[in-house]
Amino acid sequence: MDGLNVSVVSEFVLLGLSGSWETKVFLILTFSLLYLGIILGNLFIVFLVIADSHLHSPMYFLLANLSLIDVGLSCTTVPRMVTDLLKEHKVISFQSCMAQVCFIHIMGGTEMVLLMAMAFDRYAAICKPLHYLTMMSPKKCILFVVMSWVTGVIHAMSQFSLIINLPFCGPNTIDSFYCDFPRVIQLACSDAAKFEFFGTANSGFMSMVTFFLLLLSYVFILVTVWKRSSGDLSKALGTLSAHITVVVLFFTPCIFIYMWPFPTSSIDKYMFIVDFAITPALNPVIYTLRNKDVQIAAERLRKMASL
Repeated sequence: MDGLNVSVVSEFVLLGLSGSWETKVFLILTFSLLYLGIILGNLFIVFLVIADSHLHSPMYFLLANLSLIDVGLSCTTVPRMVTDLLKEHKVISFQSCMAQVCFIHIMGGTEMVLLMAMAFDRYAAICKPLHYLTMMSPKKCILFVVMSWVTGVIHAMSQFSLIINLPFCGPNTIDSFYCDFPRVIQLACSDAAKFEFFGTANSGFMSMVTFFLLLLSYVFILVTVWKRSSGDLSKALGTLSAHITVVVLFFTPCIFIYMWPFPTSSIDKYMFIVDFAITPALNPVIYTLRNKDVQIAAERLRKMASL
């Protein structure tokens, strides 16, 4: 709280997504539809996993938690982004800005660890099928989720504890539609350059290491399957394709932005649209389009609703 007393700045001005009125109307409609798809699609997956006993397995338990995180991540940014497109003067209070930084990194850090848990689940299912129920017991699944949230909170608090104690005395303009560490830190009255290593080591290093660990795990799974039976390789690749797609979509903006934590252009705000709006909207489609279990469960639910 002392950091709040030191700061002179009481609000930040977000430049948002610029463009003509026609462009803004198009963006409002597009992001409103994406947000609606995010809420309905991801909550439908959560409801389906809870309601259908055939989906009471580790894979779908983790998928339901991923859907909840996607909803939370989108809720921190997309509604404000849409409403700000209607405003000429886009202002966010200092407290709201700090809260947004905190929640973005909680959700982001949690999702990274959860994606690793989902990769481990696929490894156990494909490479160790006889030991799957032991390796992915209900207690271990809950432990994975708890560890994901704990890691996300610790990651976010490490960022938040640094930024909240910095003095902000102006300027207060952020060239983005949301508050985040790289942009906000540039507005501090102190020398921002000394925080570059911390930003890279924290978010950048975490994103890069997690991404490469996930890719290595998928390669290891495919190589293991190929050595066992080359005929099963295409089946395994089909199973992992959804996971690999989500990982690439999620981590590409994170690595690009946080490995260079002090942006010199506005490209980062456009890249993070992928994480905040596009990936969460695509996840229900990616995980259900080629998933027969989910499709069958949805058909069962439809038949029950029509009775």
